[in-house]
Order: sequence, then C-alpha cells, then structure tokens
Amino acid sequence: MNPIHQHGLQITRRHFFEQGSHALGWAALASLAGADRLAAPAAAAPTQSLNHFPGKAKHIIYLHMVGGPPQMDMYDYKPVMQEFYDKDLPDSIRMGQRLTTMTSGQKRFPIAPSKYKFAQHGQCGMWVSELLPWTAKMVDDMCFVRSLHTEAINHEPAITYIQTGNMNTGRPCLGAWMSYGLGSLNENLPTFVVLVAKPTNTEQVQAISARLWSSGYLPGEHAGVSFRSSGDPILYINNPPGVPAEIRRKTLDGINALNEINYQNLRDPETRTRIAQYELAFRMQSSVPELADIGAEPESTFALYGDEAKKPGTFANTALLCRRLVERGVRFVQVYHNNWDTHSNVAGRLPDQCRDVDQACYGLIQDLKQRGLLDSTLVIWGGEFGRTIYSQGGLSRENYGRDHHPRCFTIWMAGGGIKGGTIYGATDDFSYNIIEDPVHLRDFHATILHLLGFDHQRFAVRHQGLDQRLTGVEPARVIRELLA
Repeated sequence: MNPIHQHGLQITRRHFFEQGSHALGWAALASLAGADRLAAPAAAAPTQSLNHFPGKAKHIIYLHMVGGPPQMDMYDYKPVMQEFYDKDLPDSIRMGQRLTTMTSGQKRFPIAPSKYKFAQHGQCGMWVSELLPWTAKMVDDMCFVRSLHTEAINHEPAITYIQTGNMNTGRPCLGAWMSYGLGSLNENLPTFVVLVAKPTNTEQVQAISARLWSSGYLPGEHAGVSFRSSGDPILYINNPPGVPAEIRRKTLDGINALNEINYQNLRDPETRTRIAQYELAFRMQSSVPELADIGAEPESTFALYGDEAKKPGTFANTALLCRRLVERGVRFVQVYHNNWDTHSNVAGRLPDQCRDVDQACYGLIQDLKQRGLLDSTLVIWGGEFGRTIYSQGGLSRENYGRDHHPRCFTIWMAGGGIKGGTIYGATDDFSYNIIEDPVHLRDFHATILHLLGFDHQRFAVRHQGLDQRLTGVEPARVIRELLA
C-alpha cells in the first residue's frame, strides 16, 4: 500500500490535530519524492520473467537432509583417520573453533574414523561410502562440492541461512525468489511446492517450520504450498459432503467480490494475493488429486525408485512426486527428510538414512534424464552443515556420535546446467578445515541464481528502503567451475 494512504487510514482525527507535524512531514516528503515513489516496488508481482540472461535451469528440486549428514561417513573419504582412532583432535586443527553446548563440556575430543568402507566410482573417481551403492552408479552425472561452509552452528539459524540467505527469519526463501523471478508454468498448480518425507528411523527428528518456505517481504503468493504425506495432499482440497462444485464456485465468486471491494478501498496487494490463491485452490481441486495418484505409473517406475515409492510419505514416494510435479510445470519443489542429526548411534541410524534416499535419488535422476527433463531441472542434495570428526559421547570402532560442524560439509547437484563428474573443493585429513576452493553459502546461492538466469547482484527487491538480495550485501561469486 502507498504509505501516505496507509497513514491516512490509521491516524485518528484527534491525533492528527495533536501531532500536526505528521502532516507537515508527509507533505514535505511527498513534494520532494513524489507520492508514487513511496510505494514499495515489491507490492506487485512481475507479470513476466525477470531473467537477466537465459537460464539453463527452469525447475529446481531441492532435497534437504534436516540435521546435517556426516560428510566423512558418506562422501569425504579420510583414510588417514584410522591411524588417529581415539586420539584427541589436535589444537592446531581445531584452532579454537566454536563448539555447541552438546560437546563444549567434553574433556576430550577423540577422533572417530568412519566405520564404513569407501571405493572410487565413475570416470571422475569420486570416493563414495558403501552405504550409497545406487548413488555410486551415477557420480558422473553429479557435481560434488566438498568445501561448503557456513557461520551457523545450530539447526534453526543454519537451516534458515541456507534456505533464505540470512540466519534471521522473515526473509524470502530460495523457492520464493524463484517463483517471484520466473513466474508460473501451470496455472492449476502452485509455483512452489513443499514436501516433508517421513524417515524410516525417527530416533532424533528436528522441528520443520513453515517459516522456511515463507515469501518474507515478497508478495504472499510466492510462499511454498505444503503437501501432506498422507490423506488429502492439501487440507480441505475436497468439498464437504453435500457441497457440489457449483455451490463452491458461487461461494468463491461472492468472497472474491467482497475482497475486490476491500482492495479498491485499501489497495492492499495482499488482498489481490488472497483472491488469486482462492482461485488457485479451486483449480487445484481437480489438478492435485490427479497429480498425487501414482496408480497409473508402470512397474518399471517402481523398479527404478524402489518399492518404497508405493508407500505415501516415504522419501522414495516423495522423489517420485517431485518428478510428477516438475513434469506438470511446478518451478520449485522443496523436500525435507528428517533425522540426520547424528549426535549418537551413527551405526544404528545412518544406514537407515542412506537407505531411505539412495535408490530414490538414483531413480529421480535417471527418471528425469530419460524424460528429457534433467537438462532443465537442477537437483540439489545436502544439509545445513556437516559433522565433526571427533566423537560426541561414547566411542568405539563400531559406533560413535558426531556434533555439528559448520566449517566444511558436502553437497551434490545434478542437471540444470551443472557439470557432471565434477569434484570441487577439498578438506584436510580430519575433514575439519577447508584447504582448497572454499564455497560460502552466498557463493552457493549466487551460482544457483546464475543457473536460473539471474545476476545475484542485480536480482533485488526494495524493502524498508534497501535493495534486498538473496546473497545479501557481502561479496559473493558464481562458482563457474561447476557450470556445464
């Protein structure tokens, strides 16, 4: 809303006469700047793509492993650590690094080498853990970044940071930025969809809040729409018993008419968002049930993703839905898979976690490839930070725990303009410090925006007097070595 109009609606007559300086101040500001220029540019959504140049990625599937996967047990092979078993982490490696409250009180920081075997795979020679046999088959389709780092050491700020570019809440997430910049490809489905997969093991799940898929200061229509893992994909997607579609249509027409009157009076852009969302919800009553019905998929599909794909809510089922969503024009699909916060019992939990995602990720990449969708779909896999090489709690050769570690962690990407078979960045023998090609979260975001066709320095929205960007105000760079 224009701030002058908003001020006029909110101020009382008595307050107006008591505080006449308000009127003088606004009059002066309006005469200097022009009333129209006081309205925020973010008030209206773009009517067409805002690309700065042609982007290779038209869709993103972001698979977030909530809790932080242990990189040294999966992708960051450290054979030298076998010689350091139960020895204290050297001070020269730790260098006074900040610790969480879970391990800051420990008297020792004993090294816990990975109990899992590694082997090299593909032409790129990527080292992959025995826990990921399906992933190992497709390393030449993937790009591995082993040098990502962040300042956040606890889950809430860390997840918020990697999703929104800031540790503080209230900012738009990556999916909202993509929706805002590229717009919709299917008027019958949301531009941005969120799926929460159920892990097989639920020993230590983290809270997942809807604020992670918020549109922040962007128009509300760019927020993610969360699909449920069981029952109706969206609450109240079906009409109540005895309410036919004709009655629902008439009801919505009446509500929209009232909202339009409200908009004409107040000019609040969120009122227009509400009208658009009501209409989208009505169209989704036919599009969403068809989307969620995987019964027509051939058996070859389930052979690819695994039998777990037939079970609603599993990660494999969610991965299959990702393909179906992208196939129907959804721009951004965010998936959350919980229980990666392995403070203890790595041996009891990590095999389940890897089993949940391994074949399903392989199936998703191969499915997208054979349908001609991988070149235009960027798939991202990773957590909010890594894990420590030293053990939290009890330590044995066969079991151990790992604390949070922001200094280095591994993610992988595939498709959407990424160079397959790339291994970027390196860490020391302890998987503790980066020794080659560090990648900050800002660089990660700048690279993703580049793949979408945006210059991260120019892709901005004016909010509270500042040009707000996903990458913030500190320097960020596009990692061109990752680009095809």
